Amino acid sequence: MIKVRLLGMAVTGMLFFTACRPPVPQLGEASLNEVIAAMTLEEKAHFVIGTGMKNSSGDSAVIGETQSIVPGAAGTTYPIPRLGIPAVVLADGPAGLRISATRENDTATYYCTHFPIGTLLASTWNKELVENVGQAIGNEVLEYGADVLLAPALNIHRNPLCGRNFEYYSEDPVVSGKIAAAYIRGVQSNGVGTSIKHFAVNNQESNRMSNDAHVSQRALREIYLKGFEIAVTEAKPWTVMSSYNYLNGVYASENKELLTTLLRDEWGFGGLVMTDWFGGTNAVAQMEAGNDMLQPGTSKQYNMIIKALREGKLDETILDRNVKRILEMILETPRFKGYKYSNKPDLKAHAIVTRQSATEGMVLLKNEKQILPFSNQIKRIALFGCTSYDFIAGGTGSGNVNRAYTVSLLDGLKKAGYILNDDLRKNYEQHITSVNRQRKQPKDKIASYMPVPRPNELSFTSDELKKLAEETDVALITLGRTSGEFVDRTLEDFNLKPSEKKMLENVCTAFHAQGKKVVVVLNIGGGIETASWKNMPDAILLAWQAGQEGGNSVSDILSGKVSPSGKLTMSFPVCYEDVSSANNFPTEGKTGDLNLDDHGAKKDEIKNWDYTNYEEDIYVGYRYFDTYDKEVSYPFGYGLSYTTFEYSNPKLEQKDGIFTITIEVTNKGNYEGKEVVQLYVSAPHSKTLSKPEKELKDFAKTTSLKPGEKIVVALKVKATDLASYEETSHSWVIDTGIYQFKLGTSSKDIKAVLEANVDMQKKNVNDILKQRTVFRRLSN
Repeated sequence: MIKVRLLGMAVTGMLFFTACRPPVPQLGEASLNEVIAAMTLEEKAHFVIGTGMKNSSGDSAVIGETQSIVPGAAGTTYPIPRLGIPAVVLADGPAGLRISATRENDTATYYCTHFPIGTLLASTWNKELVENVGQAIGNEVLEYGADVLLAPALNIHRNPLCGRNFEYYSEDPVVSGKIAAAYIRGVQSNGVGTSIKHFAVNNQESNRMSNDAHVSQRALREIYLKGFEIAVTEAKPWTVMSSYNYLNGVYASENKELLTTLLRDEWGFGGLVMTDWFGGTNAVAQMEAGNDMLQPGTSKQYNMIIKALREGKLDETILDRNVKRILEMILETPRFKGYKYSNKPDLKAHAIVTRQSATEGMVLLKNEKQILPFSNQIKRIALFGCTSYDFIAGGTGSGNVNRAYTVSLLDGLKKAGYILNDDLRKNYEQHITSVNRQRKQPKDKIASYMPVPRPNELSFTSDELKKLAEETDVALITLGRTSGEFVDRTLEDFNLKPSEKKMLENVCTAFHAQGKKVVVVLNIGGGIETASWKNMPDAILLAWQAGQEGGNSVSDILSGKVSPSGKLTMSFPVCYEDVSSANNFPTEGKTGDLNLDDHGAKKDEIKNWDYTNYEEDIYVGYRYFDTYDKEVSYPFGYGLSYTTFEYSNPKLEQKDGIFTITIEVTNKGNYEGKEVVQLYVSAPHSKTLSKPEKELKDFAKTTSLKPGEKIVVALKVKATDLASYEETSHSWVIDTGIYQFKLGTSSKDIKAVLEANVDMQKKNVNDILKQRTVFRRLSN
């Protein structure tokens, strides 16, 4: 009896002390400060570096991939179950959600929709359309159980050879920022997050983890950071992804002035910053800079942080600050809120979205004698070009999407009711199959992500082409280019290959001899040389890479189901040498060693590899071509339609520091269509700063106008948008004088000019612009 009584007293005592012990704080119930205080030092260090990636040490350039929670997603955050903190899933974009389509011991499929690439979406100039695409992408993110989409990407098209231009938007920061903001709003309307990337100045893939971009502070402010500023202030993305490269000698992910002073203090960003996958070398410096989360996380980073904390080289309050930002993000996620994802998004509905959106971003470059759209008399098509039968949906690498199918141009034309020459089809399919069999299989996983070269084009005899011209009504030639992560394009890729040029010349000669027309379709991710051959065909349609429904979208344009309304968001130069950055960009297409043990090591030895000088300064794209009166093949903002538009009755109103410009746009043609109105501003002569001849300040796309229909388009420019960055005073300056507001259909085709006298003294400018802090480490 005594033993039983003593045991009972012991149990009672244990229950008493357990009941008296304070409950463990739970995320969502306790305050964030209480949750952070309950974390051990080790938990905090783990929490800021993610959960790692199997079979990868971080010593190589990789595509993020995890098999936990959502297989094929890029990564996850570190969970702490005892505090109610779940792991949340981060997944790649931006042309759709990238996860594994199949899973072990699972017969179901998990395909995602491959939407049009970023360059095509930007070429729509339609913010509402891009937001709708973002909504569809965000829905797949939600229903497949991911929490944050690692997109959009909005680095500047500084040079046409950049390997990732396909997922970037434009050579202009206003287009980049406005389109990115629309995309962010659309995705985040689903209650999931975005991560805008790559912050900042990630404009080349060559040696991307060690390259040092040397950029003036003015060019940074006006060109390379402006789009990010617009996206952050207008759309409030959940996260920002820091880039791999150095920026003026400071590694981007370790740059406090960039990630804290500029991004947070000046722009008001309230989310978290994460690294690109395995980006950076000094975890402690990244923590201090405000790079809150290091993805996907390595034991080396964990040990570095713990060691610094114990030795007093990293203040724990810095770590707590970063932990708090991650917790704030987790609180907003579907996973924390207990959303029961279905794994069954409406892929059929999203296929319709991608098909329709793609047509609006395709750019009609040439349409001699209105050969397009095809008349009812054109039924039989001779389809040339390997890419016609193997259409390119998008780029490779992290921007790829595991989709169920890709509609080729062959299939799209067939569905539209056209008759394709079957002998020609058989020749091409046999050729493509033969080339694919001979191609060496990738030796490792990284190589499998690299762009695959297109097969050389078939050669036809003059008799074969004559027969094809007799048997068909029109020739259609597709020229294709792949592009992707890890490698920049070469000059050979920018120009037509000899086999392509020979095919184009011979087909045009044969078909024109019999009064038949030739149409070229460009299935490409970035600009190519067109000046030397554009006079040969009768029409040229820049289809970009339109996602999984690409063949159907092109057919919708060719048949006249939809009138093209896309406009170029970059200039097409006459030749590569005319590009302002031509001498300061790698042209060899080298990837470098993808297994560097010292990635991020700064060497400063080889120009355009270890470092790149941005000598063109602010004169990127049309800012250079228009200012220096340089001829281009196709100008920025250019694009034809099946109809014509008239501009009339322009007006300008100035009130409370905002210029409002209106103009009437009337459809004067015979087809229904949309028009893009572009507003450029030319500043008065400055005594201290060189100024571009004109700069885009706003744009708008009309609704679809029927023949004879009219609409009033309104555009706005803030007085602050007229400012230039003056490096000597480290401030923004608005020059007094006459400003010209130019309304046009491209940077070279101005339809109306309005003038306004802006009288602003420098002493008042800083009040309007809210004088910004000087960031010396952002300048040379």
